[in-house]
Amino acid sequence: MTKAEIVEDIATKTGLTKKDVAQATDQFLESISQALAGGNHYEIRGFGTFKVKARKSRMARNPRTGDPVPVPDRKVPIFKVSKELKDMVSNA
Repeated sequence: MTKAEIVEDIATKTGLTKKDVAQATDQFLESISQALAGGNHYEIRGFGTFKVKARKSRMARNPRTGDPVPVPDRKVPIFKVSKELKDMVSNA
């Protein structure tokens, strides 16, 4: 489902304009992005948690040449699904 499809679905179900729903959706996504960029987590009960996880540096391999390549420390965003959502999906 694309963001445009989400906006259309919410607008149809709520009676709000697509413009208002698009602004709210954009602000929601911006709020999550800003929280993650600040190193915080974003929890939506019954849905899941967006977190930032630190990955250690490691040695990787260049697949073309086989040479070792150092990969530095980095932070990556992750999403952990809630138990309620897992159960809902598995029972559908």
